[in-house]
Amino acid sequence: MSVTQELAKRILAFRYEDISEDALFWAKHAITDTIGVTFAGAPEPTTQIPASVPGIGDQDGPCLIFGGNKRGSALDAVLINGTASHALDYDDVSPVMGGHPSAMLVPPIVALGEHFGKSGRDALTAYVIGYETECKVGRSVNFTHYEKGWHPTATLGIFGTVAAASRMMGLDEEQTSRALAIAVSLASGVKANFGTMTKPLHVGQNTRNGVFAAFLAQGGFTSNEDAFEDKQGFFEVFNGPGTYDADKIFENWCDPLEVLEPGLGIKQFPCCGSTHMGITMMLNLVEKHGLTPENVKHIQIYSHAQRLPHTNNPTVSSPLEAKFSVQYCVSRALMHGKVILDHFEGDAWADKQAQELLGLCDVAPHPTMTDRPWCAEVIVTTRDGTKLSEKTEYLMGRGRPNPMSDEEMRIKFTDCASRVLPADRIAPLFEMLGNFESIENMLELTALCEATPTRSTQAAE
Repeated sequence: MSVTQELAKRILAFRYEDISEDALFWAKHAITDTIGVTFAGAPEPTTQIPASVPGIGDQDGPCLIFGGNKRGSALDAVLINGTASHALDYDDVSPVMGGHPSAMLVPPIVALGEHFGKSGRDALTAYVIGYETECKVGRSVNFTHYEKGWHPTATLGIFGTVAAASRMMGLDEEQTSRALAIAVSLASGVKANFGTMTKPLHVGQNTRNGVFAAFLAQGGFTSNEDAFEDKQGFFEVFNGPGTYDADKIFENWCDPLEVLEPGLGIKQFPCCGSTHMGITMMLNLVEKHGLTPENVKHIQIYSHAQRLPHTNNPTVSSPLEAKFSVQYCVSRALMHGKVILDHFEGDAWADKQAQELLGLCDVAPHPTMTDRPWCAEVIVTTRDGTKLSEKTEYLMGRGRPNPMSDEEMRIKFTDCASRVLPADRIAPLFEMLGNFESIENMLELTALCEATPTRSTQAAE
């Protein structure tokens, strides 16, 4: 049996009843968070430019395009909403996948739920098995896949998209297998484009591609079901000989569920997840010692070597570059005792004090924690010569070891949603998301998600 056939069998065998209460909690947590950051990303030029391309969003349909009240086809909604979900790099992360799992799942689940009239339970089932699929494929190829320069959110996440779409669309095993094989040819995204608008476009395009693959397979479109293991297939082309293990896809399948172990990390800060460890260590120093920029002479930032190719950016000249500069993010933590959306908007990157602090930062791989990919240490030398340090061996977002409280989740969601939604709509929506399994039709959810079109959207129309 081929990889795609075995995957299809397992994807379709999963049932809502297989989701434990703990897994249900985290699935709802992730869906709520992803919808929130999608609201926040909707007005961004990163989202609005693709939405204004002729032909995109022109087709009538039942699927809401977030940020306004316009509805269109599932494919267009997924492209635009998928891009929005990752536009601010504020969406959750997975250490196994080496990327952002929920952005590749929630926009297609919502759109297909609207298109096919699916329930919250259908969507939760699709989410959990989609998460399982993208992470298990990640186990077979990482971290060679990541280090080669592929953007795993897109190149691995597309298989989670297909798994979720297959469940939402009611595909059979043969159709699901073919959809996975089609997706092998549609997977794309390289890390060279990190720090630009193209990174979030990877999510929009690959969620669209995953849904497109499912629709094609449903219609009888053909593919090579050996597309993973073929000598010119996914493993050999994307990774290379001796750098993958296909058997790892099926080891411990759903036991435990990937959404629980090691689980996901909700982002507390609106920037690249690889900067969060350094941010948190600086925040700890500020809180413990009352540090201010005025009494700091030097900042040494140590991260794992895997984190540095895309975050060791000592110069910053745009909001997107700022999100991928650990120097900038740590400097903002020192300046304010927090890191928030406003620090990455407009010309905030050009702030005089922030730019001066960049020059005080040195960044290097951690000399001893070489086997701790989510480690960090920040050492501050004050103007009187005192050295202060904080370090962590593991910090991957706010996951099961250190979850965000309901209040912290509400604050983040409100901050994000308030960028497009009326104030009186936010609390009822947050409550509905907290009871996601009770939703009878996804159209109930998106009715609350409708907003007055943003100014940029109106201009595009």
